[in-house]
Amino acid sequence: MNLTDSHAHVDVSDFDADREAMLDRARAAGVGTLLAIGNGPELEKLGAALPYAETHDWIYAAAGIHPHEARHATDAHFAELERLAHKPRVIAWGEIGLDYHYDHSPREVQEKVFRHQLAQARAAKRPVIIHCREAMPDCLKILEQDWRSSGLGGIFHCFAGTLDEARQAIEMGFLISFAGNVTYPKAQNLRDVAREIPLDQLLMETDSPFLAPQPHRGRRNEPAYVAEVARTIGNVRDLPANQVAEMASANFRRFFGLDHSGNRTGAVPGGLSSHF
Repeated sequence: MNLTDSHAHVDVSDFDADREAMLDRARAAGVGTLLAIGNGPELEKLGAALPYAETHDWIYAAAGIHPHEARHATDAHFAELERLAHKPRVIAWGEIGLDYHYDHSPREVQEKVFRHQLAQARAAKRPVIIHCREAMPDCLKILEQDWRSSGLGGIFHCFAGTLDEARQAIEMGFLISFAGNVTYPKAQNLRDVAREIPLDQLLMETDSPFLAPQPHRGRRNEPAYVAEVARTIGNVRDLPANQVAEMASANFRRFFGLDHSGNRTGAVPGGLSSHF
């Protein structure tokens, strides 16, 4: 299969003992492209994904302040993100958004930091990677107000909303990315969304090392397991897993303006002139 893992945290300590072997397993499983996510709050962690993108031609990076860490955000963090956004291998800003499940940061602080980063991403002309947990109405409202007009779109990572919410996101230029939880027995609602949305708006991810798919549940997740997401979505759409994988990979390349070799083509989100 030609797989793309559109969201993985390959820098975290869970992979310290076998990181290169883990990446080798991903390649052996067919993962041809991976988007590595860097998150604070420490300044050095904001760019933690970049070294992997700069040393592996099939890996790209993103950087952003996660809503959990919003309470720690300072002007220094925002300045570092602005610097990182102009690195050639950083193709997106995120993950950013709202999380009302844990409320590790006060909701009003999450919103302030979310809006601030949207403004920064707009200025840097980078699409955004959205984290949204139990906050979809507020998240969609903020994106409608502060982001839609940018035309840059982005990715709704680990999507957990309804079909109507997915359609609203797609209308604002977002791709919908499904993680390992789409394979869980009780996640029929997610499989229903994955069956109904346009195939050319769909992505897949692992969110490694979190959310291992059903065959590996309870263990550390890793990028090779994105193949299980492809199999599950293939089952609900009555398509071969390799066809779903190929389409999702083509969606990622198209959205970020990459050719089959990972080089920039000039095509960008929303059909705008190249922002790279």
